[in-house]
Amino acid sequence: MNQRKLENLSLEDLIPRAEFLIEALPYIQQFRGQTIVVKYGGSAQLDEELRKNTIKDIVLMELVGMRVVVVHGGGPEVSNMMKKQGLEPRFEDGLRVTDKDTLSITEMVLSGKLSREIVNMINMVGGAKAVGLTGKDGGMVTAHKFQNLTRDGKKGPDIGFVGEVEHVNPSILHTLINEGYIPIISPIAPDVNGQTFNINGDPFAASIARALGAVKFVLLTDVNGIMTDPDDPKSLIQSLTQSEAEELIRQGVISGGMIPKVMACIDALEGGVQRTHILDGRLPHSLLLEIFTHEGIGTMLLPNH
Repeated sequence: MNQRKLENLSLEDLIPRAEFLIEALPYIQQFRGQTIVVKYGGSAQLDEELRKNTIKDIVLMELVGMRVVVVHGGGPEVSNMMKKQGLEPRFEDGLRVTDKDTLSITEMVLSGKLSREIVNMINMVGGAKAVGLTGKDGGMVTAHKFQNLTRDGKKGPDIGFVGEVEHVNPSILHTLINEGYIPIISPIAPDVNGQTFNINGDPFAASIARALGAVKFVLLTDVNGIMTDPDDPKSLIQSLTQSEAEELIRQGVISGGMIPKVMACIDALEGGVQRTHILDGRLPHSLLLEIFTHEGIGTMLLPNH
């Protein structure tokens, strides 16, 4: 006979657990059957304990009826592998300069290693099934070479095989989702001539969210969200509209590496995604706290009213 593990917990300790489930109920009802695209990267992907937490969050979301699609990054792992191969990583405005050797390593690490690890972790949790893909599979994504232009519109340095999403054909994703699989996608895709390109994961994920008509697009990052003062966690902006975000970019409040993340959110909103979120993936179970609680923990970007 199986016996429940007894813990030294009082009713006062146990009741808040039930209350959390009740608080989550309307969100489960609202998002059941809806597609949520998660861009998975940063510390949530690097730290072993955070990886386990995030994977469990994703599995739980799937089990309560959400249709979850994951796009993952892997920049640090790519850089580490490059260094092992005697190659020095180089970046131009935050984008990896990608020659043929770098492209080969990037594709190997993203789709050959990291994607398989995420798939295996989801399958090992149980109750959900995952499958690894790249933009190449099923003709999902067609890319074109990234046009590196300076702020004044002049042509910048050639950064190699770095691409942008031109078109998304979501049919293979619909097939997998309808069969109960969680797609795990590496941001690699070819152009019309078959040339492979490395694509920044944030805009890649936004394009997937647009094509799937996702109700939510979630970016896991290594910051709390959008803050008016980067050194003051209390300055976190819990929600703002697209136009308000654009104004903060013009004012310089949103700057540096946060700009491409916010622009990816704006792109998703313009494509019909209802809500976009920027979360601190360093917080355990950040996905659950954002999606299933009234307050949330990050920044939510909304369409203009």
